[in-house]
Amino acid sequence: MKKDGTDYKTEGTADKIKGEAKDQYGQSTNDKTKQAEGLKDKAKGEMKDKAGEMKNKFDEEKAKRTKNE
Repeated sequence: MKKDGTDYKTEGTADKIKGEAKDQYGQSTNDKTKQAEGLKDKAKGEMKDKAGEMKNKFDEEKAKRTKNE
């Protein structure tokens, strides 16, 4: 199944939430490895979120061009 921008944004949000939880846990337990995992997951979530935004914009432009042809 082909993903649309919303799918990427949803995955990104989930990654950011998971990352924040790991980051907070790492901070509270002084576990630098878990904290680093959390920061990585948050960054991955941000990238997926941006990819979703780009995909939505691309699809909108594609629809406009197809409509005008």
